[in-house]
Amino acid sequence: MTNNERQTSQDAACYRRYFMTLSYCGASFHGWQSQPNAVSVQSAIESAMSLVLRHRVGITGAGRTDTGVNARRMVAHFDLPLTYDTGIVDRLPRALNAIVGPDIAIESVREVHNDAHARFDAVSRTYHYYTHTHRSPFLNRFSWQEPPGLDFDMMNDAARLLIDTADFTSFAKLHSDAKTNICRLTEARWIPAKIEGEQAHVFVISADRFLRNMVRAVVGTLVDVGRHKLSLDDFAAVIAARDRCAAGTSMPPHPLFLWDVKYPY
Repeated sequence: MTNNERQTSQDAACYRRYFMTLSYCGASFHGWQSQPNAVSVQSAIESAMSLVLRHRVGITGAGRTDTGVNARRMVAHFDLPLTYDTGIVDRLPRALNAIVGPDIAIESVREVHNDAHARFDAVSRTYHYYTHTHRSPFLNRFSWQEPPGLDFDMMNDAARLLIDTADFTSFAKLHSDAKTNICRLTEARWIPAKIEGEQAHVFVISADRFLRNMVRAVVGTLVDVGRHKLSLDDFAAVIAARDRCAAGTSMPPHPLFLWDVKYPY
């Protein structure tokens, strides 16, 4: 065993790792990721944990949602020393919920094996993007009012092209720090729905990973297809171009939800 391996083994023996499941409304935050001079979901939770546990605890999320994006289910991991009473951990969700404010809900905390990683071990992530048909002051906070006459059949024909796509450079935020733009999609489709009794649609997209701004760029380009500004051949050409300038505009963040994150354990 090398010195580094020996140190890693010793470190692992000194703590327990936990997965935290939570949800949040993104309107009050500058995204998930901690950043200087801005309130993020991560920093709000870490601040609350430092008050409850009386020392700083860092958390690592399953992804980095952008400013204004919501999460129905986010997963994050953190470590606690073995000296912590498990009773404290059992009470942690309730204690944190009393501090983090109304826009975050800590749902559960569970112990996992010490090598578990909320980001790298996730095998699937699913996002939902919501639209509605009629003007409504009650839906605008979490949904986008779609223009009349969108061709959702054609939008679904275009969405099916994404399943066979590997390189999503055309839908990736420029100058990001991603090492690769390769993603494996397993689902991409528009589903009719009702929100508060109103006609609506939900775009459901699942993949092993997502790039920054990817879902909003995909939705914006599909809307151009639905408006008949782009044909199916045009949409295929956008994908093949591997150029963000070829794709449509990025959609507003507030109707976007990180809906689920799945793990192999």
